[in-house]
Amino acid sequence: MQQRKPIDATSFSLMVIFCMIMGGQQVAIKTVSSDMAPIVQLALRSLFAAVLILTYMRFKKERFVSESGAIKYGVLAGVFFALEFFLLGEALTRTTAAHAVVFLYSSPIFTALILHLFIPSERMSLVQWVGILVAFSGIGVVFWVPSSTITESTFIGDILAFLAALAWSLTTVIVRSTSLAKVPVKQVVFYQLIVGFVLLAVAATVTQQWHFNSTPMVWGNLLFQSVVVSFVAFLMWFWLLSRYQASQIGILSFMTPLFGVVFGYILLGELLDRQFLIGSTLILSGIFVVNSTSWALRRIHHLQQAKG
Repeated sequence: MQQRKPIDATSFSLMVIFCMIMGGQQVAIKTVSSDMAPIVQLALRSLFAAVLILTYMRFKKERFVSESGAIKYGVLAGVFFALEFFLLGEALTRTTAAHAVVFLYSSPIFTALILHLFIPSERMSLVQWVGILVAFSGIGVVFWVPSSTITESTFIGDILAFLAALAWSLTTVIVRSTSLAKVPVKQVVFYQLIVGFVLLAVAATVTQQWHFNSTPMVWGNLLFQSVVVSFVAFLMWFWLLSRYQASQIGILSFMTPLFGVVFGYILLGELLDRQFLIGSTLILSGIFVVNSTSWALRRIHHLQQAKG
């Protein structure tokens, strides 16, 4: 088995590129949302990405692993995956891309709370609880401190983005705590993408959002999302995970919402009021504390085992 290395200049540079891509996807979706509804973009993106992943697996001669309950849990993970992106798509029609990306990436605090409640080995430390409280205080600042820039539509969009984060965390918990944990990651993602496409396509039909303007900008944007965001970035992420320590890579993903906020400000001209900046700083700081403490505790545990 290949020994995974600590972060170096190569992995850090690739993580910066990865986080820029992932942070820019909400901005990309919102850029053409007036010509193609976000939910339609996300449905088509899921389909195209699933085809690319399946083609890649065939090319690499990688087979689907038959694990007890994998398909059942894969479908369940796909349901929450679809719910996440349905909520995100609806959020992006109401709130800014900057708000959406910060609130979506609050998912780790929900994941940590759920795992703490149901999996004994995932109990949080006191420092992690402090991180959770800091993150929730940031949520309080965003939602309960009066601001002239928060309209009813924006408020609803922000709530939907938080619900998308909760759906994402439930997907993570399902993958980590079921037989999916023994299945190759590409296979798990393929399950999510296929189920996600079907459910998002149904949702787009029910809500009558399939109509769109076929412009070069729309198709170029969709190509970017399908190939770069959902396929190239995916391969980059798992290449990094196969060669570098996953916990350190995970901590660096903290940069993603920061890039999302910057891109929203530069490319879409989104306003960043003081309330949002303070609240989002607290949210992201809390998430960083939770994730970095988890890595530190695992590191200490491994060192103790090595000495023992």
